[in-house]
Amino acid sequence: MFVKILGEVRDRYGFSLAGYVVMPNHIHLLISEPAKGTPSTVMQVLKQRVSGRLRRQPRKMMLFHQLRLPFRHAHILPQFWQPRFYDFNVWSQTKFVEKLLYMHMNPIKRKLVAHPKDWPWSSFPFYARKEPGLVRINPVR
Repeated sequence: MFVKILGEVRDRYGFSLAGYVVMPNHIHLLISEPAKGTPSTVMQVLKQRVSGRLRRQPRKMMLFHQLRLPFRHAHILPQFWQPRFYDFNVWSQTKFVEKLLYMHMNPIKRKLVAHPKDWPWSSFPFYARKEPGLVRINPVR
């Protein structure tokens, strides 16, 4: 569900999505400046749409069918998002590769999988095998 909304928000605000990883308690996005609004606007809309959709679903369905992520206290969801996000401007190809690698390795670092290919909520399949993932990636040229 998150990646579907991410694709919709990308299309609405006109930014390129170069990479993503959805983790149980946070997300990593590698995006361009949006054509409409700012990165802050994009994050606000993304967070509102995801949390709104989650809150409209019955809790059992929300936790089992939609997320399927290993939350520590899945029965208690007082707050889904952190109050703010942290951004970093990527100015070089070297830094782009560094950030993308860091993102894709995050599920391994958190001991959720043994290899990035095993984490389905990521842009890794696009970069490793040029396979379409859960949301379309805009490669950086």
